Amino acid sequence: MEAIIYLLRFAFDALLTILIIRVWLQLVKADFYNPLSQFIVKISNPLVIPLRRIIPGFGGIDLATVLLAFVVATGKFITITLLSGGELELAISLYIGLIILLKQVGFLIFIIMLVMALMSWVVQGYNPTQMIFHQLTEPFLSPIKKIVPSIGGLDLSVLIAFLLLNVINIFLSNSVPYWGQL
Repeated sequence: MEAIIYLLRFAFDALLTILIIRVWLQLVKADFYNPLSQFIVKISNPLVIPLRRIIPGFGGIDLATVLLAFVVATGKFITITLLSGGELELAISLYIGLIILLKQVGFLIFIIMLVMALMSWVVQGYNPTQMIFHQLTEPFLSPIKKIVPSIGGLDLSVLIAFLLLNVINIFLSNSVPYWGQL
């Protein structure tokens, strides 16, 4: 049963990641013709396009994809809880679905900044993936860069962003029930 739960977690997290990145790409107005953007859009279109016919966007936010991501996060909690033999309450399931969604967003921000930092050491010249990662992380890193300038050509904004994400995670794990278990 543990193997099945592991595979289900992976499947839910992969789908949730794709949906979050799709919304994120739209919010930062990333290059639509980039291969990574094209992959994310094409793989998520079969789920998102039918919902868009029912749920329109609002203020530049793709509400259909956001709602779908919330449903996937909630579905992850419900499925794993039921397979583990736990009991469910609808209000708690919706609340934990929101927590799972928020935690996945923070995790993605962390991972993309980490990959971007590692790529900056290895990749020489233009790389389309690195450009998308730069577009995705710039809204988080630019306020930090305004406060903490580069020191001797070394950009410390990613390190400070990592510290801030960890502080937020610690605060939420102490304040929000279930945070550390998801």
